[in-house]
Amino acid sequence: MEAEAPLDTRTLARIHSALQAVLRTEDWKEGLDSLLACLRADFVYDNVAIYMLDSRTNGVDVNYARAVGRGKHAEADVSWGEGIAEHVLAKNQILIETPQSHDDSPRLELPHLIGLPLQIGGRLGGAMVFVRFAGPLYTEEHIRLASLISLWTASLLERKTLKDARSELESVQRQMRLQDDFVSTISHELRTPLGFIKGYSTSLLRQDTTWDENTQREFLTIIDEETDRLTQLIDNMLESARLQSKTIQFKFQPLRLDALIGDVAQRVQVHEVSLEIKLDFAEIPPIPGDSMRLSQVFENLFVNAIKYAPGSPLRIHLERGRNNVRVAFSDKGPGIPDGYLPFIFERFYRVPGQTITGTGLGLYICKQIILAHHGKIWAESVMGQGATFFIELPLDPLP
Repeated sequence: MEAEAPLDTRTLARIHSALQAVLRTEDWKEGLDSLLACLRADFVYDNVAIYMLDSRTNGVDVNYARAVGRGKHAEADVSWGEGIAEHVLAKNQILIETPQSHDDSPRLELPHLIGLPLQIGGRLGGAMVFVRFAGPLYTEEHIRLASLISLWTASLLERKTLKDARSELESVQRQMRLQDDFVSTISHELRTPLGFIKGYSTSLLRQDTTWDENTQREFLTIIDEETDRLTQLIDNMLESARLQSKTIQFKFQPLRLDALIGDVAQRVQVHEVSLEIKLDFAEIPPIPGDSMRLSQVFENLFVNAIKYAPGSPLRIHLERGRNNVRVAFSDKGPGIPDGYLPFIFERFYRVPGQTITGTGLGLYICKQIILAHHGKIWAESVMGQGATFFIELPLDPLP
């Protein structure tokens, strides 16, 4: 079978242009698609696949596969070179396989294969396989071009590995910073109620002073309130830990979400008499849920609104969707900057610059409870106009 012509200056120009395009591409698969598309006129192939070593199972996984030639419409039936990939990984060298001559065989049964090792981060990480059906034979020029493509593919994969590692490191560093901030915050939060309890109880126990009945009641009321605050703080810490470890058992049963939200609003208004709450409920059927945990979510949203949007009226809108119900919990407070919205449901996260104390656990607890209900929660905000927290919960019984 006649061999293809050697590479010329136009080919080299295309290679240069292709590699420049690859460098500008963030997604490694898109970069490889561009590179292969540019060079296919000079290096003809029908299928290409990348097999990566799995360090946990010592097996190989297909991470990339394209059919662009004569096997394009028969992907399930044609060769993808898994066998030669395993041999390449075993020998760590370029291998070529050609079919025995069967002139009367269908083209898709005559694969010409070239397998190339991929060195990623200084070690063998995978193999790249090119497949031609019914030839032509691979020339020295084609092998060099395939080697160049495999080198750039390994570079793309290494860049992806480094990018993933950097993202993971940044996430770990952010979590470490959040935990450091949490330790500092929780120390303050614990000391404040303990200071009140210790101070007022010590005053009541003094032998050299007599307190009148009203003063004693005032002191005891403060002790009682600070004890409740301390209890709530400890409960939130334990609750977040249990939710993170997924050790909480949820008790699902049909419930009326409108009635549940109404009950929570009534309890809140007993303590916040001046708080303006508008309930805007559409008629919805019962949904599956844990009433105690969902009440906890709405209590947290009320507490957040009262703390961060003091004096603002609250509007709670409830409507039915096609397969779910949606709750919108809105205030008219100062709002949340866009850059912070993606992080407010993370454990320990607090919006920078806030002078209001908190542990960064409330919204994390809300999110974990909603996720356990197979729902979702998110926030939207316009600075100076307030924030809205959205919750969607499924109508159908949970699987």
